[in-house]
Amino acid sequence: MTKAYLLSRTLDPLLAVFTGLFAFYLNQNNPRTAPPPGHTLQELLRWKWAESKKIREARDKEASEEWEKVARELVGGASAEEAKR
Repeated sequence: MTKAYLLSRTLDPLLAVFTGLFAFYLNQNNPRTAPPPGHTLQELLRWKWAESKKIREARDKEASEEWEKVARELVGGASAEEAKR
């Protein structure tokens, strides 16, 4: 059984990707089908990136505070042992 190709074995997938990207571009930019302001893919990705950045910064700050607490305990513990001697 032979396989049927539109152009060639390698160009068919490239044509499919190009067609999909072009259709998405037209969907996002055509005045009749464009999403409302604030709901384009680019704006949604920016919002999601900002949200994940806030979460990352909060997690890093918490980890930093924990590390400083451990460091203070170690430094404080070492000086307390030296004072006993």
